[in-house]
Amino acid sequence: MSIREILKRNPLVLAPMAGITDLPFRMICRELGAGLVFSEMMSVEALIRDHKRTFSMLHTGPAERPVVFQIFGSKPKSLAEAARLVSEREVDFIDINMGCPAPKVLKSGAGSALLRDIGLAKEIMSAVVGASNVPVTVKIRLGWDAKNIVAVDLAQTAESTGIAAVTVHGRTKAQGFSGHADWGMIKVVKGSVGIPVIGNGDVRSALDAKRMMDETGCDGVMIGRSIQGNPWIFREAKQYLETGVVPPHPSDEERKTMMLRHMNDVVKLLGEDIGVREMRKHLCWYTKGLHGGAEFRERVNHLSRLAEVKREIEEYFESLDRSAMATHQ
Repeated sequence: MSIREILKRNPLVLAPMAGITDLPFRMICRELGAGLVFSEMMSVEALIRDHKRTFSMLHTGPAERPVVFQIFGSKPKSLAEAARLVSEREVDFIDINMGCPAPKVLKSGAGSALLRDIGLAKEIMSAVVGASNVPVTVKIRLGWDAKNIVAVDLAQTAESTGIAAVTVHGRTKAQGFSGHADWGMIKVVKGSVGIPVIGNGDVRSALDAKRMMDETGCDGVMIGRSIQGNPWIFREAKQYLETGVVPPHPSDEERKTMMLRHMNDVVKLLGEDIGVREMRKHLCWYTKGLHGGAEFRERVNHLSRLAEVKREIEEYFESLDRSAMATHQ
């Protein structure tokens, strides 16, 4: 299925997020209503050197598809080789990261650094399209800073090299994740190319997702930081787009069930030691804003065994139930 058809069926897209969008979390987001999910970004240099940890990030399963695996790098040859390796696996699309503002990524000339060299960006896109067995997409920002906005040029260059779709984060590299995303520029990019455009930036609710589509005419809406501890945003946005009604937020019981399921899945994938450690941030996000959440977070951040964390989760939600019952008496 083409990316245009996928987005037409369901325009909601899970953003690639380092340390977050692994297989267990992508599966959760798919089940809750995401139409397309992106992996964490993977270094092409690590992939072509057969780095074990990086290769383990290529785990996938039929239930999460369609899935996009995102790669980053600055050497056309390495990107092409990695694209060939990745596209031989169970994957629907490969995405090139040209937007990450992390210093570690910029230092290697990858991510947002490519916004300053459209010639090299074009070379990279051509090389990856030529080497990949699956369609290729690209994720960009508006430009390096407010004086150097290149999104239209870069999107048109992408289209000319055979890129299947472009995701536009409506901020510059200089902004990082601060300030506001410029949806007006996403609309300009959408009007400048024939390939699908996915908008990204400041989508914090179901209403924002609809508003972004209405205001920019984009084909898809990518949701990033707002999914931390709240994968239900996909369920809410999907239902709102389809019916105009936003369903209720998850109950405490549903939240508890999700936390336990998510943790079991991560431990199954990564083993107990790494899995429990990796889940700490998710458990903190899931309980943000809940009564007694700070104390819960303080306790689980010191636990390293699966059984202990499960017990802590069960006890925490029991205490929430007791508090709710006492309030209603």
